[in-house]
Amino acid sequence: MEEFDKTPIAEELAKKQKSISVAEFFEKNRHILGFDSAPRALITTIKEAVDNALDACEEAGILPDLLVEVSRSEGDYIQIVIEDNGPGIVKEQIPKVFAKLLYGSRFHALKQSRGQQGIGISAAVLYSQITTGKFTKIISKVDHKSPAHYYELMIDTSTNEPSILEDKIVDWPNAHGTRIEIEMAASYVKGRKQSVSEYLKSTAIINPHARIRLVEPDGNEILFERATDQIPKQAEEVLPHPHGMELGTLMKMLQNTDRQKLAPFLRYSFSKIGLQTADEICDAAGLDKEADPHNLDRNDAVKLLNAFKKTKIAVPSTSCLSPITEDLIYQGLKKEFSVDFIATASRKPAIYSGNPFVVEVGVAYGGNFPKDDKAQIMRFANRVPLLYQQGACASTRAIESIKWKQYGISQPGGGVPFGPFVILIHIASTNVPFTSESKDAIADIDIIREETELAVKEVARKLKTYLGKQGDLAKRREKEVIITKLLPQMAEKVAAMVEKPVPDIQPAVANIMGNLLVNRTIDAGTGSQSHLNFVSLAVRNYGTAQRKFKVHQILPCEITSPSPPPSSVVNLGSSYDYIWEVSLAAGASKVFRFTLDGADDNELAHMDEVIVEGMDEEDVTGAKALNEMF
Repeated sequence: MEEFDKTPIAEELAKKQKSISVAEFFEKNRHILGFDSAPRALITTIKEAVDNALDACEEAGILPDLLVEVSRSEGDYIQIVIEDNGPGIVKEQIPKVFAKLLYGSRFHALKQSRGQQGIGISAAVLYSQITTGKFTKIISKVDHKSPAHYYELMIDTSTNEPSILEDKIVDWPNAHGTRIEIEMAASYVKGRKQSVSEYLKSTAIINPHARIRLVEPDGNEILFERATDQIPKQAEEVLPHPHGMELGTLMKMLQNTDRQKLAPFLRYSFSKIGLQTADEICDAAGLDKEADPHNLDRNDAVKLLNAFKKTKIAVPSTSCLSPITEDLIYQGLKKEFSVDFIATASRKPAIYSGNPFVVEVGVAYGGNFPKDDKAQIMRFANRVPLLYQQGACASTRAIESIKWKQYGISQPGGGVPFGPFVILIHIASTNVPFTSESKDAIADIDIIREETELAVKEVARKLKTYLGKQGDLAKRREKEVIITKLLPQMAEKVAAMVEKPVPDIQPAVANIMGNLLVNRTIDAGTGSQSHLNFVSLAVRNYGTAQRKFKVHQILPCEITSPSPPPSSVVNLGSSYDYIWEVSLAAGASKVFRFTLDGADDNELAHMDEVIVEGMDEEDVTGAKALNEMF
């Protein structure tokens, strides 16, 4: 009987169960958010603050100026200051933005942005108070006429609400912006790929419009200067696209819509569906376009999904995305790396789960990169560097799936190719499918991996063409060295045998090499024209194809009687740059003549060399070649 008097075990267990706040959950599971080690905790904190600052500046149309300062404080803690010149945060929102998890404005918006979960910077505040027991300091100002509001904040983990320790107005010289000062158990490392300086360098490459100044714990300052004043195009919020829509999401949309008929529901709930397309979808699904969406069941939703696949629907709009663009990727890579070759590529928008995305790729080759190491992979999602879990990322797997040998690149044993180059991959999407909340790697989704592979192959083809050309140029240089050493000796011996002056061998060299030959001659006037010098620039194309270029002659005086006249003249202050635009067919030649009045022998002896613009040095004989220098 005693056994029956006991309270059932299930009821005893039920008494111990209680709800937990999201702050309590992440308090015990901080590794999920990227706070699983001392170095990574620092990078994650800076990353979240920098993401917020860049997003805010871009939304306000402000060129970002960011300060990131890291120092060591008492108790072996790390103090971090991140300051921006953004639009600031209104007073009422400051505590919620920094001290309430899952609070943000971007989670429900279907447009590209760096952060969407609303966890980031508040998670850093939580980690700070867990490891140091200290509050976080915030200053924000929305306008030069408005006061600067100062807060000292912590998070009440039992309620996931801000705990405000101090709230006052302070003097702050900045016209607008936000400053966060936070202290935590962390460590600052240098010389690694996963370091603060490398993260900020990557951020500067992918955000070439931003200026970022880093002050390291030892006082060393690093400035990542902006490469452009062009602010990225602002992404616009759009409706989801039917392609890639999932069943559960569609059923939820059917139940929550304000529309009373199926056809209007389709038109106003999805992008790229008009009157005709909505009717075609209803017909393909075998559903009445007048039907009430709320009365449709699971089977009806399945029919709609199948109809989406059968119906021709226009590709999604890219207005919800803000790609970097090939030109700015080029500028970002050029700004931070000293290399010999850069190529970029961008794919057309594609769809994953109703979310449009674009893949952009860049490759930087040569320079000081080690030749015998694996190529460096730089991964980005919505303009944010991904530093961890490289092997688990769809971007890396796309690179590994390519047969690099066919592009002239070593790939021993498969996997990441070897060589002196960097591969940059950027995914811009309304909802990047990360493998975890810490947003370290992009999930290995087939369509994302395929689009990335196609984009990488495009720059690989450009790299192959460059490498092939470099190989040809190397052979040309070797051939030219032999010719220029052998022919002078032959010319000297022949001249000695026939007792005549050594001939000019440049025409012979140009002919053998298929080069452009430039020959300048100066003839002194006689008699009444003894004060004049007659100059001729003879240009001949020994190549097998037409060549277009510009001939520059820089002189300390004005010329007379030019024939033909120069295309343009640039006044350089103490001298003039005379420019002739030339187009020469294979085997053709052209002569440019002009007169110098009063030039003495010293000036003639030190006349600047003729310059050919628009051709490589290896393809020109008798003049200086500068490709794209003017």
